[in-house]
Amino acid sequence: MYLNEFLLVAMVHVLAVASPGPDFAVVIRNSVNAGRQIGLITALGIGVGIFLHVAYSLLGIGIIVSQSVWLFNILKLLAGAYLLYLGIKALRTRPQPITDGEVAVAPISMPPTKAFINGFVTNGLNPKATLFFLSVFTLVISPQTPILIQAGYGLYLAIATTLWFCLVALLFSQPRVRRGFARMGHWFDRLMGVVLIGLGLHLALAEWFRRA
Repeated sequence: MYLNEFLLVAMVHVLAVASPGPDFAVVIRNSVNAGRQIGLITALGIGVGIFLHVAYSLLGIGIIVSQSVWLFNILKLLAGAYLLYLGIKALRTRPQPITDGEVAVAPISMPPTKAFINGFVTNGLNPKATLFFLSVFTLVISPQTPILIQAGYGLYLAIATTLWFCLVALLFSQPRVRRGFARMGHWFDRLMGVVLIGLGLHLALAEWFRRA
């Protein structure tokens, strides 16, 4: 009975999750720099962050946030500040040591807890994710759909998001791929820092430019 609705939710999600954004940048950076395990844990953090969006969408809090200009602007500022923090840290990366003419590709040490928090906070504070879930739970999903069914959709979205970013982590943590990025040394990390800072500034300043 709800198959068509579920397929529509799944299709919209595929289009949204495949679009590069803060989540994508953080997973790539952690996977390339710290290896497969850290990349997968970062992906798991992003997936768990999805439950936050699902929870407030089911409770109707998302509508309140979206209609409150100051609350939504605070969310965007927090998200922008966190991405700026990650970007500045990336820009300060030092060149990797060179041994016998080869660039070292040993994973940089990163605590699993930190990787999980990177993923969770990046996704949880992403205002684009807030708008996506608000749209899905108010425009795509019918108000007559039982809460349990809606919660099932949310579970699917969390699992599908986690699996997608796990695939991204597995790809970018492959030794051959990591060696390729390692040849660019700290410049790759600095490039990712510029991307994160750009995303952070976009989130923080988008409203100001819209009003100007």
